[in-house]
Order: sequence, then structure tokens, then C-alpha cells
Amino acid sequence: MSVSLSAQPTQKTKAFRHDINGLRAWAVMAVVLYHFGVPGFASGFVGVDVFFVISGFLMTSIIISGLEQGRFSLWGFYLARARRIIPALLVLCISLLILGWFWLPSIDYKILGTHAATALVFVSNLKFWREAGYFDVASHEKWLLHTWSLSVEWQFYILLPLGCLLLWHWLGRTAVKWALVAAGLLSLLLSIYVSARWPGAAFYLLPTRAWEMLAGGLVWWATRTQPMPRKMAVLAEVVGFALIIVSILCFDPAMQWPGYLALVPVLGAMCVLAANRSDSWLTANLIARRLGASSYSIYLWHWPFVVLLAYAGETANPLWIAAGIGLSVLMGELSLRWVENPTRKKLTKLSFTWQLLALGSTVAIAGLMSVGARYQHVEGRIDPAIESVVNEALNTKPRRESCFATSGEASNSCIYGGDKIRAIVIGDSHADATTTSVQYALQNSNEGVVDWSYVSCPTILGLHVISDSPAENCYAFNQWAAKKVGSYDKHIPLIIINRTSAYAFGQHNIKEKMNIPLSYFNKKSSVITEEFLNEYKSQLVKTACQLAKDRDVFITRPIPEMMDNVPTTMSRAMMFGKPVPQISISLEEYHQRHDFVWKAQDEAARQCGVKILDPLPYLCHDGRCWGSKDGRPLYYDDDHLSEYGNKLLVPMFKQVWAGS
Repeated sequence: MSVSLSAQPTQKTKAFRHDINGLRAWAVMAVVLYHFGVPGFASGFVGVDVFFVISGFLMTSIIISGLEQGRFSLWGFYLARARRIIPALLVLCISLLILGWFWLPSIDYKILGTHAATALVFVSNLKFWREAGYFDVASHEKWLLHTWSLSVEWQFYILLPLGCLLLWHWLGRTAVKWALVAAGLLSLLLSIYVSARWPGAAFYLLPTRAWEMLAGGLVWWATRTQPMPRKMAVLAEVVGFALIIVSILCFDPAMQWPGYLALVPVLGAMCVLAANRSDSWLTANLIARRLGASSYSIYLWHWPFVVLLAYAGETANPLWIAAGIGLSVLMGELSLRWVENPTRKKLTKLSFTWQLLALGSTVAIAGLMSVGARYQHVEGRIDPAIESVVNEALNTKPRRESCFATSGEASNSCIYGGDKIRAIVIGDSHADATTTSVQYALQNSNEGVVDWSYVSCPTILGLHVISDSPAENCYAFNQWAAKKVGSYDKHIPLIIINRTSAYAFGQHNIKEKMNIPLSYFNKKSSVITEEFLNEYKSQLVKTACQLAKDRDVFITRPIPEMMDNVPTTMSRAMMFGKPVPQISISLEEYHQRHDFVWKAQDEAARQCGVKILDPLPYLCHDGRCWGSKDGRPLYYDDDHLSEYGNKLLVPMFKQVWAGS
């Protein structure tokens, strides 16, 4: 989200719009309180939609008024936006890069460098879209995640004046108005459609967000010459704030967003803007004026404090939360006084060329710092013990990028070990994470295993996976594998390794994704039904038995899932001088999560002699399953074994050839 202080008009207006400034204050505090996890603001993220409406209102005003008066300058418009946005963003990025040098582990610092570079060229929304969903836990530990909307707004700033200029000169003012209305409607329909199918794309990308900004422009067109009567304006403002407040209180991140639901806060913001009540106690009070003036900088600085709380493991600590909110407001005010206002005034006094040089050179310097952070390899920059723990997150199998299938109908069929095939490993990312332990279980170096691991794809025929990733091809991949396996010698066993429970019961440690099936057979559903579970079990058994007709099939019990990212949690405790946590789950928790899958696997063993491989004796003891051993993580995240951890399962996989 980008707070729309950056979008204030450059020309003088008849009267300062305190309602706009006050609406910014409401929106930014909704977002801030949501991000800090304050109760009652579970959907404060709708503040971004409010800001987009404000931005569209102001940008349309600037562009169309300039065109009507014959004094609109495209490059002047871009430069004005740059003066508003870039200086404060530069200070934030440079500050984080400097502080990160002395404190962040190399993995995190390189990620920060990449994200800073994309933020500075306003494409971070594309980067974050490709990495993870906005509401995912991993995304909320990225220092510059919040710049995604700044990128969306800047992309809008580039395209809107270009489109208006071309249509204005070719077809005139009326054509511009109706073209913007048509574009807004198309964007809204696209947003509704894409939100249901590809929620990550819908959230981050301009085509599904443009309608919110164009809605603000529509308000400007509708009210520019005919302001509302006072009584109607009062009613419109009350209705507008009611819609915004209902959105904040009643929506939640599990809902498809933006989609049609975003109409509620968008319409609310439109009503408040249309009311134009600059003397309203809701928007013109002293607090709203102050927060609204510094809203852009408050937004820029609040998110790093949110991430800092996550690093410290204090996201539920009221004192830390209060301090984070207070510091966000303080840094926003300081940034307004020391960065935004001074740089804007000084840049305005310079010629066009010198403004470009000043902004361009500072962006280039920050860009070089970002690239340096991305590729730095300085030994001893931080405590080697911390680096050792956090680097377990990178300890995945060799050739993973080429051998772990993420698209297409067929796996790359990589071979690990020698050319004499002794086993075929099939499954999802849990198979990918344990392939080399199967290889290590072989007796001779000339023996190897075939790797058929496919992202988010459990080995269950007829199953479709609900995912933003190419796992939509899981159905076709399993069909391919069922046929392809017949081309291998029947004496070669097949080892099935999957995160099976997740596809039936949802994520284990993400509240918004718990108890929501990640797969379906004929019809998608957001609830777990008895019918679905019966079919899930039946197809799991049927698939295993079909594959076991001509060869030995081994099914691996589910790998224990930790509740926290193991390398991250351990290393961050070390970064703050805290005792290193012993991450684990109880056997009771494990069996509660996986009892259904165990029973299905047992049924396959009874019906067709499928053999069971149990990892618990190797990963669990003293009534618990552990995430680390001898101070070293066994997982590279919360549920995937690292190359260090998966070697504990070598004795288990040796059972595959015990009778041969």
C-alpha cells in the first residue's frame, strides 16, 4: 500500500481538503493497527483500498484540470510524483540497508537487497506476487513488503496520464471520461474473476487494482461542478465512514480480495470524497490533520517495526506493540519534517534537469547499495553461529531447481546416484526434501533412484490441488506417472512420500488456512465434508493399490510438521541474545493431525500389501518430535527436512531393500 500523501495536487486549490487529509489518517491507522495485530482491526488492510480511491481522485483532478487549461505537462506530472514519493522511500531503503549490514544474516540481507532494488524501480508488486501471498506468514517478515502498493500506484501514475493525453487529443474530453469508466468496469470484473482463481495476482497487480483508483476519478468527475447539498453531504459522509468501518471490523484475510468485497470500502471512500465536508469533526480534528499530513511516512516506517517484532518473536507482546505503533507515528512525523517537506521545497527550486539529476543520482546510489547487498560475501560480517543456523534454510538437495518439477505434466525424471535404478521416489515437496536420504540408503555408488517430485502434488489419482502455483497440473502429472511407472522393471520398488494431511485439512500453522481443504475431486469447497474425506481416503487407497499391482509400493507416514520455521526461529532468538528454543511438537499433536491419513495408509496395507515406512522412531523421542539436533535445525523451514535432517531417515529407507 502506498499512502496517497504522495498524490497531492501541485496546483493551488480553492480550499484545502481537510476531509481528504483526515480520510488518509483513518486509512493509515487502520492499516497500521491491523499489521500490529491490534484486536478489532482484523481487516484493517482495507485501508489500502481507501488510499487507492484517494489517489485516483487526486490524479484525475490534476490531469484533467491541466488538460482543460492547456498547461498539463507529462514530464512535469511524473517529476511532481517523484518529488513526493522518492525521497522518503530512499531514506527508508538506505537506512534498512545500512542497519542490515551490521545485523541481518546473509540470507535475509540478500533478500532485503533484492526487495530494495525492486522497490526503487517500482516493480516490487511483481516480485512479491511471484514469491508468496500477502497474508502468508513468510511475506510478513519481508522488510519492504509494503512497497508493493507504491509500485501499483506508480504504474498507475505512468499509464493514466498517457491514456488521457492520447484520448484527449484524438477524441476529446467526453471520450476520456467514458474510457475511464469503461476501464474501471473492466478492471472490476477482472478483479472479481481473478480473485477467485489466482488470489495472489489479484491482490498485487495493477489490472485488478486499477478500478479502485478509477473509482476515485469517477467521484471527481461527478462532483467537480455540482457539490452536494449540505444535508446530503452529511448523510454521504456518515454512510461512507459506516461502510469503511464495517469493512475493517467484519472482513478477514481469508476472504477473496480484492474482488467484489472491496466494493464496500471503495464505495465508502467514494462517499466521503463526494461529501467534501472539510469542516467535519471526523476528518478535520487536530489528530486526523496531523496523522493525515504524515500518513505517507507513517506507512513507510511502520512496516519495518512490524517485521522487527516478528524477528524478536514479540508480535503478541502488548508493550512491544504499543512501542512499535508509537515509533511508527514518531518516525512518520520526523520523516515529514526532515525529509518530505525539505526535499520537496528544495527540489522545486531547481531546474527540471537538476531535479532529474538529483533524484536519479540518489536512486542510483541506493540501487548500487541494493545490488551490493544482494551479492555481498563478506566473511564474519555477523556471528558465524547465527549464519550456520540460518543457512540450514538453504540446505536442500543438489539440482533441486532442475529436478523438482514445478510445471508441465511430467517430472524431469532426474536420477540421484548411479545409473542402476533401485527405486522410484514419487510425491510432493516432502518427497523432494527426502530424495537424497533414499539415495544414501543404497548399498553401492552405481545404484540410483528416480526422482518424481512435483510441487504441491500428492500421489492421489483424480485429485485437483487448489493453488496459485502450477500444481493445477497435479491431476495430469499423476495420470502420467501411473502410466510411466509401467515402463520400469517390476522389481524396482516405488516409494510414495507426501504431505498428505495438508491437502485434506489445510495448513497446520496458518490460522486463516486451517481446516480448509487444499484439494478437491469434482467440486471446490472451502469446508471439509464427510463426503470429501471418504472420497479422499478411497482414492488414496485406490491409487496405492493400483500402483502396487506389479511392484512393491512403500508409503511413508507423514513427516512431523513444526509450528514454527525452525532455522528462522532459532537464528532470530540468537540475534536478540535469547535462549535458543527447542522447537518440537508432541506425539499427541502429531497423531491428532495425521490420524486420518494413518488409517487410510493402513487400509491400503490391508487391501493390497502396501508397505509402511514410519519416520517417527528416527525424528521423535521422549514423547516429542524435534525440529533440531545438537543445536542444528533438521528442517529448512517448518515442515520440510533439510539435507542434514533427512539423513536421519536413511535407516528407515534401508528397509525397502532389506529382503533383497
